[in-house]
Parts: sequence; C-alpha cells; structure tokens
Amino acid sequence: MDWSVFILFFAACAAAAATGSMFPPGAWYRDLRKPFFTPPNWLFPVAWTVLYIASAYAAARVALVAENGHAMGFWALQIALNTLWSPVFFGLRRIRAGMVILGALWVAVCGTIISFWALDPVAGVLIAPYLLWVTIAGALNFEVWRLNPEVAKGSA
Repeated sequence: MDWSVFILFFAACAAAAATGSMFPPGAWYRDLRKPFFTPPNWLFPVAWTVLYIASAYAAARVALVAENGHAMGFWALQIALNTLWSPVFFGLRRIRAGMVILGALWVAVCGTIISFWALDPVAGVLIAPYLLWVTIAGALNFEVWRLNPEVAKGSA
C-alpha cells in the first residue's frame, strides 16, 4: 500500500471530522428528548476516529486497484454526505434534512461496501462497521425527530 495515498484519504476524513467539531451538539441537542439507545457522548469521537482510520485505509487499498471508478465515486459521495450532516443537523438544526442526508449516506456507504468488496474484500470488510454506525445514527436521528415534534416542525 502507498502510505501517501492513505494520508490523502485520511485528510479527507479529517476534514469531515472538522465539521463535527465546528458544529458541536451544544445545549440545543442536550435538551432534546432522545431514545434509550442513545450512545454515551464519549463514544462518538472514539467511534468516528476508528471508522475514519478504517475508511481511509480501505480507500487507499482500493485506490490503487484497476477499474475502481465506481468504488472511488461512492467513497467520495459518502465522505461528502458525512461532512454535510453535522452543519445541517447541529448548525442549522434541521432534523428532517439531517434524516434525508443520513438516508443518502446509508445508501452511499452500502455502495462503497459493495464496490470495495468486489475489488478488495478486505477493504469491503473494513467499511462494514461504518454501515452499522450510520444505521445507529439514522435510527437516533429519526427518534430525535419523532420525540421532538415541536422542534422538528421548524426544521425543514
């Protein structure tokens, strides 16, 4: 593997992570009603760090494989959608729009897994935990929307 390629993909992941730190949950989110399965706050940075490292490593593996156009396209789409979610949900406080982004992100991560698996099964496996985490995030986003209808009304 070419580690300089890994660094490029990890830099893209770091940019996505930066939006999370620029748009932290804050008091608005803390005061919302949340479902019983809401992960503890400390788990989010730990999980995202592991997922971003695995994603960058998987992408670096696939980037050097021939016929990787769809795989790299899906990877680019998922990291763009990932980057978009925090500013929309926490920054703009658009719960419904966050749900739409998470739905699209879930599809993009599925596409990434399938296309990576076809080129490099190890890379596909490395992305799989990301799908689980996005599934949990989607369920959490949906439940926050459902449990806070008065807040969600104003969030197109």
